[in-house]
Amino acid sequence: MGNNALYVCPRCGNTDSRYFGVKNNQPYCRLCISFQGREVNNSYYVDDEETSASLTYPLSPEQAKISTRLLENFKENKSTLVHAVCGSGKTELVYQVVSYALTQGLHVGFAVPRREVAIDLFPRFISAFPKRKSVCVYGGHTDNLTGDIIILTTHQLYRYTNYFDLLILDEIDAFPFKDNRLLINLFKKSLKGSYILMSATPPDDIVNDFKKNNLPILELHTRYHRHALPEPINVIRIGYFKILYLVKKIKQYKKNKKPVLIFAPTIALAEEVYHLLRIFLKKGYFVHSKCINRKEIITDFKKHRYDYLVSTSVLERGVTIKDIQVIIYNADDSMYNKGVLIQIAGRAGRKIDAPTGDVIFLANKVSKSMKEAIHAIQLDNAYLTR
Repeated sequence: MGNNALYVCPRCGNTDSRYFGVKNNQPYCRLCISFQGREVNNSYYVDDEETSASLTYPLSPEQAKISTRLLENFKENKSTLVHAVCGSGKTELVYQVVSYALTQGLHVGFAVPRREVAIDLFPRFISAFPKRKSVCVYGGHTDNLTGDIIILTTHQLYRYTNYFDLLILDEIDAFPFKDNRLLINLFKKSLKGSYILMSATPPDDIVNDFKKNNLPILELHTRYHRHALPEPINVIRIGYFKILYLVKKIKQYKKNKKPVLIFAPTIALAEEVYHLLRIFLKKGYFVHSKCINRKEIITDFKKHRYDYLVSTSVLERGVTIKDIQVIIYNADDSMYNKGVLIQIAGRAGRKIDAPTGDVIFLANKVSKSMKEAIHAIQLDNAYLTR
């Protein structure tokens, strides 16, 4: 390949010559070479019959206002950033614009970085749009790629070049999408129309880009049930005193029939914490990205087959469990920045019939990120009194 600096990968848009190679006199891109599999064309027909979402509860006035704005922006071909706190009902915000797009016979996608979140979202869309065909696409689950509504991981966007008339991307600051040039390019290439980005903790560069291009940013600082976000408390313990504290709290929560989700910063530490807890408390388990049966583990936890679950950041986002109590082990670890701590804290108190819950930062010391996360949550809660 004579001057591969001028070559553009047709799949991911890469132009960096360091990632190009030549095989059988044909250029190939090392960045996306692992993205192999069936791709779809635009031949899938979306019936333009009248469609409305079936909601289990009415939108709050704040939600309804943003929902209407999203529809107006889409009709004007404007992309939108939604900055909404954890548990505010971000998914429900897009139902109105999704309904409109389907009624127009347009292709609709809802993308998230992590498969656990896609799996959790899928039944919600089936329930909201029972007369429409929803499909869920993620690694190992790619037999059915077309439907009226496609819920998918960002890794699967390569299958949908110039396809989506409306593409919603939630959790834009989550691993592995955040700062991933390949996945960002795949997102852009899958677009045919406009998009909606959503997060409780949107990155500054995206916020600044929207402001620079005069694109709309919609903010929602309250949860749909109008209860305050659970404010984390700092608990300082050293060494094995942290384990003893966990044992005490888990027993307390078990007595009150409340499940406990314990976050640890690494896979090794998550397993270590579980094995130490297991000496005292048998009815628990652990989950992380290398657990091949993590879907079953999470399902069992939701069915209360475990009193506690030790997790890495794999359950940091998107997962909703009634009455969950949250403890972050080694919350002062460097991997827990402000945004991550806010997201994890947002697991608690999400249900309308269980709007409260404990969030505990269990650490050796109070870090800057811990202070920033608590302050940000306090600022959001202040909107309830305005």
